[in-house]
Amino acid sequence: MRPIFVMVKCDPGKAYEVAEKALDTVQQIAELYSISGQYDLLVKCYLPTDMDVGRFVTSELQTLPFVKDTLTIITFNAFT
Repeated sequence: MRPIFVMVKCDPGKAYEVAEKALDTVQQIAELYSISGQYDLLVKCYLPTDMDVGRFVTSELQTLPFVKDTLTIITFNAFT
């Protein structure tokens, strides 16, 4: 499994609705946070190594109602 982080920008006033729908429908989500700044939510997902990240983001996250924009961060190594 490979972790990715996706920052999500929502329509004004819709972040909680987006978060609720995402948690109900996207099984790959491990953690979801509200954040401040240009984006409203930070989503941590674990994907199988053979899963296409772009296809996952565009089909599972960008299609959620009230999502305006996303920024995907692909991880390489975890330092502990």
